[in-house]
Amino acid sequence: MLSRVRTRMLTGRGFGVAAAGVAALLGAQVLGRRDLLLLAVFLILLPLASVLALRLMRPAFTVQRTFSPPSADAGNAVNISLTLTPVRPFGGTARMREGLPARFGASPEFGFPAGSTGPGGTSRYEYRLRSSRRGLYQIGPVSAGFHDPFGLAVLRHTIGGTDALVVKPAPAELPAAILDGLRGADGSVSTRRHGIPSQDDVTTREYRHGDPMRRVHWSATARHGKLMVRQEETVTTPRATILLDQREASYDHGFLSPFWADSPDASAPASSEAFEWAVSAVMSIGAHMMEHGFAVRLVDAAARPGLARSPSAAAPQVDTFSGAAGVLDLGEGLAALGLEPSAGSASQGAQPRRARPALRKPTDQASPGAPAWTGAQLPAGSLAPFGDALAEALQDPRNRGPLVVIAGQISAEDAHRLAPAADYAPAAIAVLVSERPGSVAPALTILRSAGWTALTVEPSQPVAAVWSSAGEPAIRTAVPQGRLP
Repeated sequence: MLSRVRTRMLTGRGFGVAAAGVAALLGAQVLGRRDLLLLAVFLILLPLASVLALRLMRPAFTVQRTFSPPSADAGNAVNISLTLTPVRPFGGTARMREGLPARFGASPEFGFPAGSTGPGGTSRYEYRLRSSRRGLYQIGPVSAGFHDPFGLAVLRHTIGGTDALVVKPAPAELPAAILDGLRGADGSVSTRRHGIPSQDDVTTREYRHGDPMRRVHWSATARHGKLMVRQEETVTTPRATILLDQREASYDHGFLSPFWADSPDASAPASSEAFEWAVSAVMSIGAHMMEHGFAVRLVDAAARPGLARSPSAAAPQVDTFSGAAGVLDLGEGLAALGLEPSAGSASQGAQPRRARPALRKPTDQASPGAPAWTGAQLPAGSLAPFGDALAEALQDPRNRGPLVVIAGQISAEDAHRLAPAADYAPAAIAVLVSERPGSVAPALTILRSAGWTALTVEPSQPVAAVWSSAGEPAIRTAVPQGRLP
């Protein structure tokens, strides 16, 4: 559909022809020449007729854009193919300009028709865009100035609508050795969750080649007359949990933050230098784990799906990702994820202090009343940052895998609530990103004393270096059991 833009109606040529008509009219009056009078009338009416023709026969076009690749990583170029097809025959010309956000600089201009046209007068154009910052950018619409065949009149329209270009955070390449301690030779991990008893899933089973001798059940071996092993563990898909703190109060400090807050791009997500590092870390660690066979669960500080607030997420309520498709979905969801504004935060002391949640000690069996991880369905009162919702979610045996927390400047109160979560993960890593690392020292002390591998980083530090220094000691160290009463 076309929406008209008010502008001047005649081109320079049209004004020239009209001026020549006026001059001929004056000459006819002075000289008394009838033929000069006819020429004057013709020259004056021709531009007016061109304007009227353009408005009575408004050009209509269909616009189609194709992005290749469909979504781009920040810093990488994306090719955009633009196809214009006239709805009805149009014999004139047009000068067109693609509408782009300010981040991409000057908008490309092109003429219609193109040098070579397809069936139905279709014209195709291609150009490239590159953005160093993630986001969900609206490309279009096309503004066009249509000219009549004589080039005397002009009519400006906006053609078509907009298409969303997803620019994902680019994942950094991380060292693979860190994950070796969590995976078996077949790429799986063991849990202490019993399967449902059946003929093939009992307390003991017959020895199979490759079973470790430590699992031999000697009483059952003597009773059955053949080597039997304990079936205490079931092999499950390796799982990991990444928690991204999205609260604005955790990231709105530091010298560089105002430069992000004053971004000229209205379509860019609300962010800061520290939060951009956090998003990049989530993308890098999540993609790294999925490439090595893990299913990754992403949540926020209240245990809600981590992409629930992202306008670029294909399925906002989905919180678990796996495989190559999961890497793509995670990246697209993180593209437009912004800081969560709040009137007050526990980190800033605006909310009353909450008591540390009473966590149940992990057991080998799932608790009958343990809720599934459905943060969006939890009562509002349990959605405090790092509070009861997170504690209850981590107690579910299905979610007991490595836990990575990416947060900003959390308070000592937040750290006290988060600390017991280390009891429910074979590895617990907390990375606190801040432009002022000294401000999170109390939180680091609390987390480390609870068994976390906790460290603080500045936004200028590479994600790969941080992951390499933080992950390996935590992954290879067993979490002590029974710390809680």
